[in-house]
Amino acid sequence: MTRDAQQAEGPQAETRARVLRAHGAEDSQLEELLTYSEPVFEVSPEDSTRAYPLADEESAAVWQDYADCAEQDDILKCLRGDLVQLNFPIAAGISQNPAYLAATRKGELESAAEAPGLQLEDAGGLQLFVHPTPAGRIPVLVAPNRNDFESLVRALTRRNEPAPIPPAVGATMVAGYNNWGRVRRYRAAWEQENPAKLWQAIGFREMVPQKSLYQDRFILLSRGRYSDVPASSLGLDSEVWLEKSLTIRLEHECAHYFTRRVFGAMQNALHDEIIADYFGIVGATGRYRADWFLRFLGLEDSLRFRESGRLGTYRGDPPLSDGAFKVLQSVVRSAAANLEAADRVRGQPLTMSSKARILCALCELSLEEIAAEGADQLLARAFTRA
Repeated sequence: MTRDAQQAEGPQAETRARVLRAHGAEDSQLEELLTYSEPVFEVSPEDSTRAYPLADEESAAVWQDYADCAEQDDILKCLRGDLVQLNFPIAAGISQNPAYLAATRKGELESAAEAPGLQLEDAGGLQLFVHPTPAGRIPVLVAPNRNDFESLVRALTRRNEPAPIPPAVGATMVAGYNNWGRVRRYRAAWEQENPAKLWQAIGFREMVPQKSLYQDRFILLSRGRYSDVPASSLGLDSEVWLEKSLTIRLEHECAHYFTRRVFGAMQNALHDEIIADYFGIVGATGRYRADWFLRFLGLEDSLRFRESGRLGTYRGDPPLSDGAFKVLQSVVRSAAANLEAADRVRGQPLTMSSKARILCALCELSLEEIAAEGADQLLARAFTRA
């Protein structure tokens, strides 16, 4: 092996290599796969024993105010004053418009009055709520259709430019969002307490390092078939599948939120997706379904990979070679089977506390360890303890 493949030597690395070999990895593929699936989560003993759910992030209270407002008024109207990008349409070059720059860099909306605002096909179909998770509540904004989801993603993460949104993206976690409404309210309170001091010279500079005072984290969700899997392939009614798809997306993103907040890590990688889809499927059905997960990835046929499946999204950068990708498919099938077997012994519905402890258990193991022979029993014990 090269030095890169040896960086994580030790018992876990030995187990990972043994499992990969058991799934047919040759020496050249072994190095490639060990680098591809290098574990990123650092789970401490305290993570498994601390009290859950965690306290909410500061922005959750503000979004609860928005949700309360939305019970009585138009959701966009409730949000536009603070989420300044919603005051502008999606248009090429708008991110360099002087009014747009004044709004997004200074929170000034006076010049935005002339803009038509963000145009949605079904603004009345938006949903807004603050959802409980083991890592604390997180705001969720649900778009009623694909076009409106893409418009919201472009406005809130792409500077209102008409950037392409990959069809496979059905949910987005927005992090580090500068909420100018929170800045305005903090400034008003600061100036009231410090009438003789200058905001720009002192107050603003004091605020900037304290990101929790003005930065938000929230989830954008789309309605649509999860992983673009048709309802008929799961034996479900179309409307039932759309509701379950929304639940899977929501709980999937909440699992990502947990790993980001508790372990400081969240990535677009297969290990993360296996964990997040476990909670998504359990949230939608009450039990883990390996057959659903494999269909989502394009592995429902035991002999081949369906090119339209999600697994292709997680091939890596640079992409795994064909041989290594074939080994990965075998590993994923074993991991899904072990998770299903372990989940069968879980007697009680998941609580916030048990979700957190199962998350810790899954994050502590590497992808290969979840797929290892006998891992179903290891996981079953962890799930039972949780």
